[in-house]
Amino acid sequence: MTSSFSHFHNRAIIKRSDEEERRLRSEVNEMETNEMETKEKDQVMELIISYEQQGMKRLVQTMARKGMSVKDIANVTDLSEEEVQRLLE
Repeated sequence: MTSSFSHFHNRAIIKRSDEEERRLRSEVNEMETNEMETKEKDQVMELIISYEQQGMKRLVQTMARKGMSVKDIANVTDLSEEEVQRLLE
């Protein structure tokens, strides 16, 4: 009974029509869907960036094992020498 009363009480204060209530619920559902999609997109982007970083690290390490200098690796990969050093650590 309490929940019915508070639901009625809230509707009485807000004074939404049934159509307004449907639109509000629809907008909330759409916001939740968009937020979820945004979170999923962010997670996918993080994953892609992580794979790119791992791939670059492996490439730099392989180049170093093959005898390439830090300067040459930086030149080929368009990384700075400092970034190459960090990847080799």
